[in-house]
Amino acid sequence: MYRLARTGGSPELLRRLAQRAEGWAGILDGGGTVLQAVAGNARWPGHEAAGLAARAARELTARSAGSYALDTDECSALLLPLDRTPETDGAVLALVAPKPLPGGLSTLMADAVMPLALSWASESVERKRRRVDLAESRGREAVLHLLMTGQLSIAHQVAGALRPKLPDPVRVCVVECSGGQRDEVARICTDVSGGRTWIVRCPVYARHLILIVPADEETEAEGPESGRTLGLAVAGLVDDCVVGVSEEVRLPDTATAYQQAFHALAVARGLPGRHARFGAAPEPALVAGAAGARWADALLAPLLAHLPRRSQDPGSQELSATVASWLAFSSHATQHLKIHRNTLAARLRLVGELLDLDLNQVSDQAAVDLALRIRATPALHPKHRSGPEGSAAPEDLDTVLRAPGIQDWAAQQLRILAQAGPMAEETLRTWLRCEAQLTPTAAELGISVPGARKRLTRLEALLCRSLLQTPSARYDLWLAFRAVDLAA
Repeated sequence: MYRLARTGGSPELLRRLAQRAEGWAGILDGGGTVLQAVAGNARWPGHEAAGLAARAARELTARSAGSYALDTDECSALLLPLDRTPETDGAVLALVAPKPLPGGLSTLMADAVMPLALSWASESVERKRRRVDLAESRGREAVLHLLMTGQLSIAHQVAGALRPKLPDPVRVCVVECSGGQRDEVARICTDVSGGRTWIVRCPVYARHLILIVPADEETEAEGPESGRTLGLAVAGLVDDCVVGVSEEVRLPDTATAYQQAFHALAVARGLPGRHARFGAAPEPALVAGAAGARWADALLAPLLAHLPRRSQDPGSQELSATVASWLAFSSHATQHLKIHRNTLAARLRLVGELLDLDLNQVSDQAAVDLALRIRATPALHPKHRSGPEGSAAPEDLDTVLRAPGIQDWAAQQLRILAQAGPMAEETLRTWLRCEAQLTPTAAELGISVPGARKRLTRLEALLCRSLLQTPSARYDLWLAFRAVDLAA
Protein backbone atom coordinates (compact mmCIF):
# COMPACT_ATOMS: atom_id res chain seq x y z
CA MET A 1 0.00 0.00 0.00
CA TYR A 2 2.82 2.44 0.84
CA ARG A 3 4.58 1.55 -2.41
CA LEU A 4 1.38 2.29 -4.35
CA ALA A 5 0.98 5.59 -2.46
CA ARG A 6 4.51 6.65 -3.44
CA THR A 7 4.21 5.69 -7.10
CA GLY A 8 0.58 6.37 -7.97
CA GLY A 9 -1.00 8.24 -5.07
CA SER A 10 -4.67 7.96 -4.15
CA PRO A 11 -5.89 6.97 -7.68
CA GLU A 12 -3.66 3.89 -7.69
CA LEU A 13 -4.64 2.92 -4.15
CA LEU A 14 -8.34 3.19 -4.97
CA ARG A 15 -7.85 1.17 -8.14
CA ARG A 16 -6.21 -1.66 -6.18
CA LEU A 17 -9.01 -1.63 -3.59
CA ALA A 18 -11.73 -1.64 -6.28
CA GLN A 19 -10.06 -4.58 -8.04
CA ARG A 20 -9.77 -6.52 -4.79
CA ALA A 21 -13.42 -5.84 -3.95
CA GLU A 22 -14.52 -6.49 -7.55
CA GLY A 23 -16.67 -3.40 -7.10
CA TRP A 24 -16.29 0.34 -6.52
CA ALA A 25 -13.91 2.40 -4.36
CA GLY A 26 -14.02 6.10 -3.69
CA ILE A 27 -13.31 9.03 -1.38
CA LEU A 28 -16.33 11.08 -0.27
CA ASP A 29 -16.82 14.09 1.94
CA GLY A 30 -19.11 14.06 4.96
CA GLY A 31 -22.07 15.23 2.90
CA GLY A 32 -21.83 12.32 0.47
CA THR A 33 -20.18 14.15 -2.45
CA VAL A 34 -17.84 11.85 -4.39
CA LEU A 35 -14.40 13.46 -4.51
CA GLN A 36 -12.62 10.67 -6.35
CA ALA A 37 -13.70 7.18 -7.43
CA VAL A 38 -12.59 4.11 -9.35
CA ALA A 39 -14.65 1.13 -10.59
CA GLY A 40 -12.87 -2.22 -10.51
CA ASN A 41 -15.58 -4.12 -12.36
CA ALA A 42 -16.74 -2.96 -15.78
CA ARG A 43 -20.13 -4.63 -15.26
CA TRP A 44 -20.72 -2.86 -11.96
CA PRO A 45 -23.27 0.03 -12.16
CA GLY A 46 -21.05 2.84 -10.88
CA HIS A 47 -23.85 5.40 -10.38
CA GLU A 48 -25.75 3.01 -8.12
CA ALA A 49 -22.60 2.26 -6.12
CA ALA A 50 -21.89 5.98 -5.76
CA GLY A 51 -25.43 6.61 -4.58
CA LEU A 52 -25.21 3.88 -1.95
CA ALA A 53 -21.80 5.17 -0.77
CA ALA A 54 -23.14 8.75 -0.54
CA ARG A 55 -26.08 7.60 1.58
CA ALA A 56 -23.76 5.65 3.88
CA ALA A 57 -21.38 8.66 4.18
CA ARG A 58 -24.21 10.93 5.30
CA GLU A 59 -25.34 8.40 7.88
CA LEU A 60 -21.78 7.93 9.18
CA THR A 61 -21.43 11.72 9.57
CA ALA A 62 -24.79 12.03 11.32
CA ARG A 63 -23.90 9.28 13.82
CA SER A 64 -20.25 10.44 14.27
CA ALA A 65 -19.30 6.78 13.92
CA GLY A 66 -15.76 5.44 13.65
CA SER A 67 -16.81 3.09 10.82
CA TYR A 68 -20.00 2.18 9.01
CA ALA A 69 -21.53 -0.56 6.89
CA LEU A 70 -24.72 -0.40 4.83
CA ASP A 71 -26.18 -3.53 3.26
CA THR A 72 -28.67 -4.10 0.46
CA ASP A 73 -29.89 -7.39 -0.98
CA GLU A 74 -27.10 -7.44 -3.59
CA CYS A 75 -24.15 -5.53 -2.14
CA SER A 76 -22.52 -3.92 0.88
CA ALA A 77 -20.96 -0.50 1.41
CA LEU A 78 -18.05 -0.30 3.88
CA LEU A 79 -16.83 3.10 5.13
CA LEU A 80 -13.83 4.19 7.18
CA PRO A 81 -12.96 7.85 7.92
CA LEU A 82 -9.56 9.06 6.82
CA ASP A 83 -7.38 10.68 9.48
CA ARG A 84 -8.91 13.92 10.76
CA THR A 85 -6.63 16.63 9.39
CA PRO A 86 -7.35 20.03 7.78
CA GLU A 87 -6.32 18.56 4.43
CA THR A 88 -8.59 15.50 4.57
CA ASP A 89 -11.46 17.62 5.98
CA GLY A 90 -13.66 14.74 7.14
CA ALA A 91 -13.19 12.62 4.01
CA VAL A 92 -14.10 8.93 4.17
CA LEU A 93 -12.99 5.86 2.24
CA ALA A 94 -15.89 3.86 0.81
CA LEU A 95 -15.91 0.39 -0.75
CA VAL A 96 -19.02 -0.98 -2.43
CA ALA A 97 -18.78 -4.68 -3.31
CA PRO A 98 -21.26 -7.38 -4.41
CA LYS A 99 -22.16 -10.09 -1.93
CA PRO A 100 -20.60 -12.26 -0.73
CA LEU A 101 -17.71 -9.96 0.20
CA PRO A 102 -14.17 -11.20 -0.50
CA GLY A 103 -12.36 -12.47 2.58
CA GLY A 104 -10.20 -9.96 4.48
CA LEU A 105 -11.69 -6.93 2.70
CA SER A 106 -12.26 -4.95 5.91
CA THR A 107 -8.67 -5.63 7.06
CA LEU A 108 -7.38 -4.48 3.67
CA MET A 109 -9.39 -1.27 4.04
CA ALA A 110 -7.91 -0.63 7.49
CA ASP A 111 -4.40 -1.15 6.09
CA ALA A 112 -5.13 1.28 3.24
CA VAL A 113 -6.50 4.15 5.36
CA MET A 114 -3.17 5.53 6.59
CA PRO A 115 -1.29 5.68 3.23
CA LEU A 116 -4.48 6.85 1.51
CA ALA A 117 -4.91 9.67 4.06
CA LEU A 118 -1.29 10.78 3.53
CA SER A 119 -1.65 10.70 -0.26
CA TRP A 120 -4.97 12.54 -0.19
CA ALA A 121 -3.60 15.21 2.17
CA SER A 122 -0.53 15.87 -0.01
CA GLU A 123 -2.65 15.93 -3.15
CA SER A 124 -5.05 18.38 -1.48
CA VAL A 125 -2.15 20.70 -0.66
CA GLU A 126 -0.97 20.45 -4.27
CA ARG A 127 -4.46 21.21 -5.58
CA LYS A 128 -4.66 24.29 -3.34
CA ARG A 129 -1.24 25.42 -4.53
CA ARG A 130 -2.33 25.07 -8.16
CA ARG A 131 -5.48 27.08 -7.43
CA VAL A 132 -3.40 29.84 -5.82
CA ASP A 133 -0.99 29.83 -8.79
CA LEU A 134 -3.91 29.97 -11.22
CA ALA A 135 -5.50 32.85 -9.29
CA GLU A 136 -2.22 34.80 -9.33
CA SER A 137 -1.71 34.04 -13.03
CA ARG A 138 -5.23 35.26 -13.85
CA GLY A 139 -4.64 38.36 -11.73
CA ARG A 140 -1.46 39.19 -13.65
CA GLU A 141 -3.26 38.52 -16.91
CA ALA A 142 -6.02 40.94 -15.83
CA VAL A 143 -3.45 43.65 -15.04
CA LEU A 144 -1.87 43.17 -18.48
CA HIS A 145 -5.30 43.45 -20.12
CA LEU A 146 -6.01 46.67 -18.22
CA LEU A 147 -2.66 48.12 -19.31
CA MET A 148 -3.33 47.11 -22.92
CA THR A 149 -6.68 48.90 -22.87
CA GLY A 150 -5.31 52.03 -21.18
CA GLN A 151 -7.05 51.58 -17.81
CA LEU A 152 -3.97 52.56 -15.83
CA SER A 153 -5.49 53.47 -12.46
CA ILE A 154 -7.43 50.18 -12.21
CA ALA A 155 -4.32 48.27 -13.27
CA HIS A 156 -2.36 49.85 -10.39
CA GLN A 157 -5.14 48.95 -7.94
CA VAL A 158 -5.22 45.29 -8.99
CA ALA A 159 -1.42 45.08 -9.17
CA GLY A 160 -1.16 46.40 -5.61
CA ALA A 161 -2.14 42.97 -4.29
CA LEU A 162 0.67 41.30 -6.28
CA ARG A 163 4.39 41.77 -6.61
CA PRO A 164 6.45 43.49 -7.87
CA LYS A 165 5.19 47.05 -8.25
CA LEU A 166 4.41 48.08 -11.84
CA PRO A 167 7.47 49.94 -13.17
CA ASP A 168 7.47 53.14 -15.24
CA PRO A 169 9.10 53.64 -17.74
CA VAL A 170 9.27 50.11 -19.12
CA ARG A 171 10.41 47.85 -21.88
CA VAL A 172 8.31 44.85 -22.87
CA CYS A 173 9.97 41.52 -23.69
CA VAL A 174 8.16 38.64 -25.39
CA VAL A 175 9.88 35.33 -24.67
CA GLU A 176 9.03 32.33 -26.84
CA CYS A 177 9.77 29.04 -25.05
CA SER A 178 9.88 25.44 -26.14
CA GLY A 179 6.91 23.28 -25.25
CA GLY A 180 6.49 22.77 -21.50
CA GLN A 181 9.29 25.20 -20.57
CA ARG A 182 7.23 28.28 -19.75
CA ASP A 183 7.13 27.82 -15.96
CA GLU A 184 10.86 27.12 -15.79
CA VAL A 185 11.68 30.13 -17.98
CA ALA A 186 9.45 32.31 -15.76
CA ARG A 187 11.49 31.19 -12.73
CA ILE A 188 14.75 32.01 -14.54
CA CYS A 189 13.45 35.46 -15.50
CA THR A 190 12.52 36.11 -11.87
CA ASP A 191 15.98 35.07 -10.66
CA VAL A 192 17.91 37.04 -13.30
CA SER A 193 15.89 40.23 -12.73
CA GLY A 194 16.04 40.00 -8.96
CA GLY A 195 12.26 39.71 -8.77
CA ARG A 196 11.63 43.21 -10.19
CA THR A 197 10.11 42.09 -13.51
CA TRP A 198 6.35 41.78 -14.00
CA ILE A 199 5.91 38.33 -15.60
CA VAL A 200 2.68 37.30 -17.35
CA ARG A 201 1.91 34.00 -19.06
CA CYS A 202 0.48 35.06 -22.39
CA PRO A 203 -3.24 34.18 -22.58
CA VAL A 204 -3.11 33.97 -26.39
CA TYR A 205 0.09 32.07 -27.23
CA ALA A 206 0.77 29.06 -24.99
CA ARG A 207 4.55 29.25 -25.51
CA HIS A 208 4.94 32.98 -24.79
CA LEU A 209 5.89 34.88 -21.65
CA ILE A 210 5.35 38.63 -21.52
CA LEU A 211 7.83 40.54 -19.34
CA ILE A 212 7.20 44.13 -18.29
CA VAL A 213 10.71 45.19 -17.34
CA PRO A 214 11.90 48.41 -15.66
CA ALA A 215 13.67 50.32 -18.42
CA ASP A 216 16.91 50.63 -16.43
CA GLU A 217 16.89 46.88 -15.67
CA GLU A 218 16.66 45.98 -19.34
CA THR A 219 19.68 48.23 -19.83
CA GLU A 220 21.76 46.14 -17.45
CA ALA A 221 20.57 43.04 -15.59
CA GLU A 222 21.85 42.13 -12.16
CA GLY A 223 22.91 38.84 -10.67
CA PRO A 224 25.12 36.21 -12.33
CA GLU A 225 24.43 37.75 -15.75
CA SER A 226 25.49 41.25 -14.63
CA GLY A 227 26.30 43.56 -17.52
CA ARG A 228 23.89 41.90 -19.94
CA THR A 229 20.34 42.91 -20.72
CA LEU A 230 17.62 40.76 -19.23
CA GLY A 231 16.36 39.59 -22.62
CA LEU A 232 19.85 38.69 -23.79
CA ALA A 233 20.58 36.91 -20.50
CA VAL A 234 17.42 34.79 -20.80
CA ALA A 235 18.20 33.90 -24.42
CA GLY A 236 21.69 32.85 -23.34
CA LEU A 237 20.55 30.78 -20.37
CA VAL A 238 17.69 28.84 -22.00
CA ASP A 239 18.24 26.75 -25.12
CA ASP A 240 15.65 27.20 -27.91
CA CYS A 241 14.35 30.36 -26.21
CA VAL A 242 13.75 33.40 -28.45
CA VAL A 243 13.35 36.97 -27.11
CA GLY A 244 12.02 40.16 -28.67
CA VAL A 245 12.42 43.49 -26.82
CA SER A 246 10.57 46.78 -27.32
CA GLU A 247 11.76 50.35 -27.12
CA GLU A 248 11.58 52.21 -23.82
CA VAL A 249 8.04 53.56 -23.29
CA ARG A 250 5.90 55.02 -20.54
CA LEU A 251 3.61 52.54 -18.78
CA PRO A 252 0.43 53.85 -20.51
CA ASP A 253 2.00 52.81 -23.85
CA THR A 254 2.35 49.14 -22.85
CA ALA A 255 0.15 48.01 -25.77
CA THR A 256 2.48 49.70 -28.27
CA ALA A 257 5.53 48.21 -26.56
CA TYR A 258 3.99 44.73 -26.71
CA GLN A 259 3.48 45.00 -30.46
CA GLN A 260 7.06 46.23 -30.87
CA ALA A 261 8.39 43.28 -28.86
CA PHE A 262 6.25 40.88 -30.92
CA HIS A 263 7.72 42.29 -34.16
CA ALA A 264 11.23 42.00 -32.71
CA LEU A 265 10.47 38.35 -31.84
CA ALA A 266 9.83 37.61 -35.54
CA VAL A 267 13.30 38.96 -36.32
CA ALA A 268 14.99 37.15 -33.40
CA ARG A 269 13.87 33.74 -34.71
CA GLY A 270 16.30 34.12 -37.59
CA LEU A 271 19.29 35.36 -35.57
CA PRO A 272 22.01 33.13 -34.07
CA GLY A 273 21.71 34.86 -30.69
CA ARG A 274 17.90 34.39 -30.64
CA HIS A 275 17.48 37.95 -29.34
CA ALA A 276 16.45 41.18 -31.08
CA ARG A 277 15.40 44.69 -30.16
CA PHE A 278 12.76 46.64 -32.02
CA GLY A 279 14.31 49.04 -34.50
CA ALA A 280 13.48 52.69 -33.94
CA ALA A 281 10.46 53.71 -36.03
CA PRO A 282 7.84 56.40 -35.49
CA GLU A 283 4.25 55.46 -34.76
CA PRO A 284 1.74 56.68 -37.37
CA ALA A 285 -0.50 57.76 -34.49
CA LEU A 286 2.22 60.16 -33.30
CA VAL A 287 2.67 61.85 -36.69
CA ALA A 288 -1.04 62.05 -37.59
CA GLY A 289 -1.32 65.38 -35.77
CA ALA A 290 -4.44 67.22 -34.68
CA ALA A 291 -6.18 66.56 -38.01
CA GLY A 292 -5.68 62.83 -37.52
CA ALA A 293 -7.03 63.08 -33.99
CA ARG A 294 -10.17 64.83 -35.21
CA TRP A 295 -10.64 62.23 -37.95
CA ALA A 296 -10.27 59.39 -35.42
CA ASP A 297 -12.83 61.01 -33.10
CA ALA A 298 -15.28 61.41 -35.98
CA LEU A 299 -14.80 57.85 -37.26
CA LEU A 300 -15.22 56.24 -33.84
CA ALA A 301 -17.99 58.57 -32.60
CA PRO A 302 -20.87 56.12 -33.33
CA LEU A 303 -19.02 53.38 -31.46
CA LEU A 304 -18.07 55.56 -28.49
CA ALA A 305 -21.62 56.92 -28.21
CA HIS A 306 -23.28 53.50 -28.41
CA LEU A 307 -25.69 52.68 -25.59
CA PRO A 308 -26.75 49.03 -25.21
CA ARG A 309 -30.46 48.28 -25.42
CA ARG A 310 -30.25 45.72 -22.61
CA SER A 311 -28.14 45.72 -19.47
CA GLN A 312 -26.45 42.44 -20.46
CA ASP A 313 -25.41 43.73 -23.91
CA PRO A 314 -21.87 45.11 -24.36
CA GLY A 315 -21.40 48.86 -24.06
CA SER A 316 -19.11 51.13 -26.02
CA GLN A 317 -16.03 50.43 -23.87
CA GLU A 318 -16.46 46.67 -24.12
CA LEU A 319 -17.01 46.84 -27.88
CA SER A 320 -13.93 49.05 -28.31
CA ALA A 321 -11.82 46.58 -26.30
CA THR A 322 -13.21 43.70 -28.37
CA VAL A 323 -12.38 45.20 -31.75
CA ALA A 324 -8.93 46.29 -30.50
CA SER A 325 -8.19 42.76 -29.31
CA TRP A 326 -9.43 41.27 -32.59
CA LEU A 327 -7.30 43.65 -34.66
CA ALA A 328 -4.26 42.65 -32.58
CA PHE A 329 -4.87 38.90 -32.24
CA SER A 330 -7.41 37.96 -34.93
CA SER A 331 -9.32 34.80 -33.94
CA HIS A 332 -7.11 34.42 -30.85
CA ALA A 333 -9.06 37.31 -29.35
CA THR A 334 -11.46 34.71 -27.93
CA GLN A 335 -8.63 33.48 -25.67
CA HIS A 336 -7.53 37.01 -24.84
CA LEU A 337 -11.03 38.18 -23.89
CA LYS A 338 -12.27 34.79 -22.55
CA ILE A 339 -15.37 34.85 -24.77
CA HIS A 340 -16.96 32.38 -27.20
CA ARG A 341 -16.22 32.75 -30.90
CA ASN A 342 -19.92 33.37 -31.61
CA THR A 343 -19.86 36.23 -29.08
CA LEU A 344 -16.80 37.68 -30.82
CA ALA A 345 -18.47 37.43 -34.24
CA ALA A 346 -21.68 39.09 -32.97
CA ARG A 347 -19.76 41.98 -31.40
CA LEU A 348 -17.70 42.54 -34.56
CA ARG A 349 -20.88 42.60 -36.66
CA LEU A 350 -22.29 45.27 -34.35
CA VAL A 351 -19.09 47.34 -34.52
CA GLY A 352 -19.12 47.12 -38.32
CA GLU A 353 -22.74 48.30 -38.42
CA LEU A 354 -22.05 51.17 -36.02
CA LEU A 355 -19.03 52.38 -38.00
CA ASP A 356 -20.55 51.55 -41.42
CA LEU A 357 -17.40 49.59 -42.32
CA ASP A 358 -16.68 46.11 -43.67
CA LEU A 359 -14.30 44.63 -41.09
CA ASN A 360 -13.52 41.73 -43.44
CA GLN A 361 -11.44 44.12 -45.56
CA VAL A 362 -7.87 45.01 -44.62
CA SER A 363 -8.47 48.63 -45.69
CA ASP A 364 -11.26 49.13 -43.14
CA GLN A 365 -9.36 47.15 -40.50
CA ALA A 366 -6.36 49.46 -41.00
CA ALA A 367 -8.56 52.54 -40.63
CA VAL A 368 -10.10 51.36 -37.35
CA ASP A 369 -6.71 50.23 -36.04
CA LEU A 370 -5.16 53.65 -36.76
CA ALA A 371 -8.12 55.49 -35.22
CA LEU A 372 -7.94 53.39 -32.02
CA ARG A 373 -4.19 53.95 -31.77
CA ILE A 374 -4.59 57.69 -32.21
CA ARG A 375 -7.20 57.84 -29.46
CA ALA A 376 -4.94 55.79 -27.17
CA THR A 377 -1.92 58.08 -27.73
CA PRO A 378 -1.36 60.21 -24.61
CA ALA A 379 0.60 62.79 -26.63
CA LEU A 380 -2.60 63.74 -28.47
CA HIS A 381 -4.26 65.47 -25.51
CA PRO A 382 -7.93 66.32 -26.06
CA LYS A 383 -7.18 70.06 -26.07
CA HIS A 384 -5.01 69.52 -29.16
CA ARG A 385 -7.71 67.62 -31.00
CA SER A 386 -9.73 70.72 -31.78
CA GLY A 387 -6.98 72.29 -33.87
CA PRO A 388 -7.28 75.87 -35.14
CA GLU A 389 -10.54 77.59 -34.38
CA GLY A 390 -13.21 76.61 -36.85
CA SER A 391 -11.28 73.65 -38.27
CA ALA A 392 -13.37 70.58 -39.00
CA ALA A 393 -12.52 66.90 -38.90
CA PRO A 394 -11.06 65.53 -42.18
CA GLU A 395 -13.73 63.88 -44.28
CA ASP A 396 -11.86 60.64 -44.90
CA LEU A 397 -8.68 58.69 -44.20
CA ASP A 398 -7.05 59.78 -47.47
CA THR A 399 -6.97 63.38 -46.24
CA VAL A 400 -5.09 62.26 -43.14
CA LEU A 401 -2.67 60.16 -45.20
CA ARG A 402 -1.79 63.15 -47.42
CA ALA A 403 -0.43 65.07 -44.41
CA PRO A 404 3.35 65.69 -44.53
CA GLY A 405 4.04 63.78 -41.30
CA ILE A 406 2.29 60.64 -42.54
CA GLN A 407 3.95 60.95 -45.96
CA ASP A 408 7.41 61.02 -44.36
CA TRP A 409 6.47 58.06 -42.15
CA ALA A 410 5.24 56.06 -45.15
CA ALA A 411 8.39 56.74 -47.16
CA GLN A 412 10.52 55.59 -44.23
CA GLN A 413 8.48 52.39 -43.84
CA LEU A 414 8.84 51.41 -47.49
CA ARG A 415 12.36 52.66 -48.17
CA ILE A 416 13.88 49.37 -47.03
CA LEU A 417 11.80 47.43 -49.57
CA ALA A 418 13.87 48.93 -52.36
CA GLN A 419 16.81 46.79 -51.19
CA ALA A 420 14.84 43.63 -51.92
CA GLY A 421 13.85 44.56 -55.46
CA PRO A 422 10.42 44.98 -57.12
CA MET A 423 9.33 41.43 -56.28
CA ALA A 424 9.15 42.28 -52.55
CA GLU A 425 6.75 45.18 -53.09
CA GLU A 426 4.66 43.17 -55.55
CA THR A 427 4.36 40.31 -53.06
CA LEU A 428 3.26 42.60 -50.23
CA ARG A 429 0.80 44.55 -52.37
CA THR A 430 -0.72 41.33 -53.69
CA TRP A 431 -0.98 39.87 -50.19
CA LEU A 432 -2.75 42.98 -48.89
CA ARG A 433 -5.02 43.13 -51.96
CA CYS A 434 -6.01 39.50 -51.21
CA GLU A 435 -6.99 40.50 -47.64
CA ALA A 436 -3.78 38.96 -46.19
CA GLN A 437 -4.89 35.44 -47.24
CA LEU A 438 -2.13 33.12 -48.44
CA THR A 439 -4.10 30.93 -50.86
CA PRO A 440 -5.43 33.70 -53.16
CA THR A 441 -2.07 35.50 -52.86
CA ALA A 442 -0.21 32.43 -54.11
CA ALA A 443 -2.71 31.97 -56.95
CA GLU A 444 -2.36 35.59 -58.10
CA LEU A 445 1.45 35.43 -57.90
CA GLY A 446 1.50 32.09 -59.74
CA ILE A 447 3.40 30.27 -56.98
CA SER A 448 2.59 27.65 -54.36
CA VAL A 449 1.20 28.49 -50.92
CA PRO A 450 4.45 27.37 -49.18
CA GLY A 451 6.33 29.57 -51.65
CA ALA A 452 4.19 32.58 -50.76
CA ARG A 453 4.71 31.86 -47.06
CA LYS A 454 8.50 31.69 -47.56
CA ARG A 455 8.51 35.03 -49.36
CA LEU A 456 6.60 36.70 -46.55
CA THR A 457 8.84 35.07 -43.93
CA ARG A 458 11.90 36.54 -45.68
CA LEU A 459 10.19 39.93 -45.78
CA GLU A 460 9.58 39.70 -42.02
CA ALA A 461 13.34 39.57 -41.47
CA LEU A 462 13.89 42.44 -43.93
CA LEU A 463 11.22 44.70 -42.45
CA CYS A 464 11.90 43.63 -38.84
CA ARG A 465 8.13 43.16 -38.47
CA SER A 466 5.79 40.23 -37.96
CA LEU A 467 3.50 39.63 -40.95
CA LEU A 468 2.05 36.13 -40.74
CA GLN A 469 1.43 36.01 -36.99
CA THR A 470 -0.68 38.52 -35.10
CA PRO A 471 -0.02 41.23 -34.01
CA SER A 472 0.90 41.85 -37.67
CA ALA A 473 2.34 44.85 -39.49
CA ARG A 474 -0.26 44.44 -42.26
CA TYR A 475 -2.19 47.56 -41.19
CA ASP A 476 0.90 49.80 -41.15
CA LEU A 477 1.94 48.45 -44.55
CA TRP A 478 -1.48 49.07 -46.04
CA LEU A 479 -1.46 52.63 -44.70
CA ALA A 480 2.07 53.21 -46.00
CA PHE A 481 1.27 51.91 -49.49
CA ARG A 482 -1.93 53.98 -49.61
CA ALA A 483 -0.09 57.14 -48.52
CA VAL A 484 2.62 56.61 -51.17
CA ASP A 485 0.00 56.00 -53.87
CA LEU A 486 -1.83 59.19 -52.92
CA ALA A 487 1.39 61.19 -53.17
CA ALA A 488 2.08 59.72 -56.61
